Amino acid sequence: MLHTAFFKFVRLDDADAVTARLRELTQDVLGSILVAEEGINGVLAGPVAAVHAFEQALHTDPLFAGRFADVTFKHSACTTPPFARIKVHRKPEIVMLGVDNVDAISKKGIDVSPQAWRELIAQDDVVVIDNRNSFEFKLGKFKNAIDPGVDNFRDFPKFIEDNVPLWQKEGKRVAMYCTGGIRCEKTSAWMSDMGVPVYQLEGGILRYFEEMPDADKDWEGECFVFDNRIALDTHLQETATTPDDVYGGEPEWEWRLQRARRLEEDSD
Repeated sequence: MLHTAFFKFVRLDDADAVTARLRELTQDVLGSILVAEEGINGVLAGPVAAVHAFEQALHTDPLFAGRFADVTFKHSACTTPPFARIKVHRKPEIVMLGVDNVDAISKKGIDVSPQAWRELIAQDDVVVIDNRNSFEFKLGKFKNAIDPGVDNFRDFPKFIEDNVPLWQKEGKRVAMYCTGGIRCEKTSAWMSDMGVPVYQLEGGILRYFEEMPDADKDWEGECFVFDNRIALDTHLQETATTPDDVYGGEPEWEWRLQRARRLEEDSD
């Protein structure tokens, strides 16, 4: 079984039609895809041939008119089946930043390849921001990264607004990362007019692990993933980490723990 993650910010005036077509193309895989006028965001898993067939269709299906032809896919292996069902949802946004009218289609930060990222985050004038939730940061992070201390991505903008004046005063540049890159693209688009250079790890943590065999030189711990595998190591292999390891002992995360347990039961 193969897991694939992908997203694309692109204008979809026919988002309803795209949603319907994606439902037709995902009959042989499991997972979820979000569709909005700003693009698509998906995580799927299934037999290797089925996953590759979907990816080919996303690139070439006539209804999509080439809008997804350059979508890249981040792959990882599966021991535990990641998903129990397939859902293709029509949404107002493909990732909710909590700020209205963010244009992530025509604006974004400076992409940094995995190879260049290692050098960037070692610079003294760079602030490394983990653009994820605290429970994700707790499980693993890039060395010297800052935890914004949020339990939901929609709370992230307040952290940025509170700290941008200090970063400007100190002449800092911001380097941010997230699991697959989508949260950084949305955030950096919003930050584009704040007067602080914003760099983002292209393809996120998953791409870094894929392209850097020695990723553990820069990464501490594991990478949380939002499916039944729970966490991956720097070689994109599933670990023995459980939902209790991630959420246990924190009252504010109890609802996440109970949800994770229900998902595990659904997959049995």
